[in-house]
Amino acid sequence: MRGPSRLIGGIVFGAMLMAAPAFAQIQAGAGTCLPEVQASPDAQIKDCTAVIRGGQSGTEALSVALAIRGSAYAGKGDLDLAIKDLDESIRLNPKAAIAYTVRGSIHSRRKEYDAAIADYSEAIKLAPLLANAYNDRGIAYATKGDFDRAIADYTQAIKLNPRAAGAYNNRGIALAGKGEIDKAIADYSEAIRLFPAYVNALNNRGGAYVSKGDYVRAIADYSEAIKLQPADFTALTGRCWARALVGQLQPALTDCDEVVRLKPNDGDAFALRGFAYLKLAKYDNAIDDYGMALWFSPKHALALYGRGIARLKKGDQGGNEDIAAAKALRRDIAELFVKYGVH
Repeated sequence: MRGPSRLIGGIVFGAMLMAAPAFAQIQAGAGTCLPEVQASPDAQIKDCTAVIRGGQSGTEALSVALAIRGSAYAGKGDLDLAIKDLDESIRLNPKAAIAYTVRGSIHSRRKEYDAAIADYSEAIKLAPLLANAYNDRGIAYATKGDFDRAIADYTQAIKLNPRAAGAYNNRGIALAGKGEIDKAIADYSEAIRLFPAYVNALNNRGGAYVSKGDYVRAIADYSEAIKLQPADFTALTGRCWARALVGQLQPALTDCDEVVRLKPNDGDAFALRGFAYLKLAKYDNAIDDYGMALWFSPKHALALYGRGIARLKKGDQGGNEDIAAAKALRRDIAELFVKYGVH
């Protein structure tokens, strides 16, 4: 598993709505149009549509049915219909905190972060104990680069639900964004303690260890993530990179081959494997992979510099042109490669 589910429906949705007076009113004949029911989106859309069209429900019950159907539409990726239902749910019941939360999640998926924050804030105003609204608002703030507000929201989510592994992971991401790597590692570790199969937290902690130069621990985290999710692109990419940096070159190449297989149209994947070939002194292979990376992204500074080094190693002075182009894109590129053990 990648981590605790953050689907729009499910446990949190049910916990909020089951306490609503409308809940008892829509139970009879509602089928899967109930907040605690785990059902397919198609089934919930069908049953909630029957409730909505039946004309037998009160205003609050109708609001609940619309919120559930909106969540189901979102689960199918039909965000326009989801928003339409949630707008109507809120119009019928302006105090429906969960409807604001679900609509906020949809705004986030559409990258409408200010609108998402406004909805989460309204949900929090109506239901101050709704931990997921703080967590999700934190995600929106973090995406906007406002790490301080994100951290404050994640901290409140954790206060309300100390076993919220996702909130610890998310706070770790925000802390890492501020450069507070040790604190980030502590939060990732707590997320993993709470949920040992948390692939995202393992990957994030692995990345934090890489940033500290602790490649052995990074490889251990990525390996555990791969054990749990053998085709996880992030874990394979991270382990390939960490192994190449620490000198485990043949295992690194094996990981990089899988990365390219998983995403054959990803320039970064080819640049990563090109680096492994460069460290292995397989310069022709490195040049080929860096060339593919540059085909996908002509201004890929790492690929330009790496190809330049490989060409010079083969006696091709044209490599100087690649190196000059890379330095024009990133002034610290030479120092970076020295740090990576390539001269």
